[in-house]
Amino acid sequence: MATTTTTLQSAAEYGSDRRRRVMGIVFLALAAGIWLLFARTTAPGMETTFNLNPGGSQSSFPDWVFDTLTLLNVLAGFAAVLGAYQLFRGFGKRTNLILGLVAGLFLFGFLSWVASGTSLNLAGLLRATLIRAVPITLGALSGVLCERAGVVNIAIEGMMLMAAMVAAIFGSVAGLGVGLVAGVLSGGLLAWIHALLSIKYKTDQIVSGTVINIFAVGITSFIAAKFLASYRHLNNPGIYPDISIPGLVDIPFIGPIFFQHNIFFFGMVIFLALLHFGLFYTRWGLRLRSVGEHPKAADTLGINVFRTRYMAVILGGMMAGFGGAYFTLGSVGRFDEVMTAGRGFIGLAAMIFGNWKPVGSFGAGLLFGFADMLAARLAILGVRIPSEFLLMAPYIATMIILAGVVGRGQMPAADGQPYEKEDSH
Repeated sequence: MATTTTTLQSAAEYGSDRRRRVMGIVFLALAAGIWLLFARTTAPGMETTFNLNPGGSQSSFPDWVFDTLTLLNVLAGFAAVLGAYQLFRGFGKRTNLILGLVAGLFLFGFLSWVASGTSLNLAGLLRATLIRAVPITLGALSGVLCERAGVVNIAIEGMMLMAAMVAAIFGSVAGLGVGLVAGVLSGGLLAWIHALLSIKYKTDQIVSGTVINIFAVGITSFIAAKFLASYRHLNNPGIYPDISIPGLVDIPFIGPIFFQHNIFFFGMVIFLALLHFGLFYTRWGLRLRSVGEHPKAADTLGINVFRTRYMAVILGGMMAGFGGAYFTLGSVGRFDEVMTAGRGFIGLAAMIFGNWKPVGSFGAGLLFGFADMLAARLAILGVRIPSEFLLMAPYIATMIILAGVVGRGQMPAADGQPYEKEDSH
């Protein structure tokens, strides 16, 4: 027994040392990228101007003007120091946080380089990042609910797509409120089917989720082509207007970015806070997490494993439905085929990056939202990067995360494992 324990400890230490070195190299590579790609190609004396007033804002915050080359050298040097420390000493449990910081330095350097000799609306860019992060974060929160209870749900994409179409149809016929409720319920219905197949019939959860995704793509595309294209009045729900929080929206720079959005953004913030508090500070969350970690022990203590998993999956589906309704009722005001464009899958990547935690998932959602937003904004600036590469940015970021750059997360121990209740006889 002692030999086995020593072997496991040695393996863990080896894995920790290897991760420390790999992440140190990644940090140094990002630092080198700032210097080689941006600093070396910037002429001395060039200035970058960041506008700090979002479009439509009534505030008049002064522009931020700085020497581009000096800032890029500072960013590269700081990132190199962090990389060297990670390589030789390591940041331990804060490594992912430092990775986010270094990635932020790289992105800020990129934006400074892009806007060199011209101006960029930084406030508008941050606001757009928050907006793009809404469906991704909601998809991630849906995944957190399901997987914390031990059920893998890759059907979030299909649930969001179905909810987007249902919300558009019911919103067009009966109003935005009815459309939103219908979209949320449609996500819950598909989640109930996924729960039934996964929990009661113990179908492979990946297969069950894939079937739902395929069904959602097929049925929504058929209805869109057969009916919505012919009966335009069924696909014109309108969108929820922005809500301004009195007093807070008048705060210079911060106010228009954070406190002037529609109900989907504020709903995301409320759900994020409630889910974080519920999971880690209430008896309900303790029971849900115990079902995902050790269902047999939870069953022994009198927790109904099946009911808890059903509840978690259905709530997760309703969360995905709320995220899907965003596309039609909170963004474009109509339904188009496959309009979710993989945001549900990106949400799952954000959940993994966030280590199956709501706040971490939101941080990852911001990163993916920023990558998603880059394609549109940089094309307007005339950046000499092919639009195809810009459009690939969020998906490349997803693959990098899933490839394990952030290390092995602490997924729930019983995630994806059907529970077999032991016969008391």
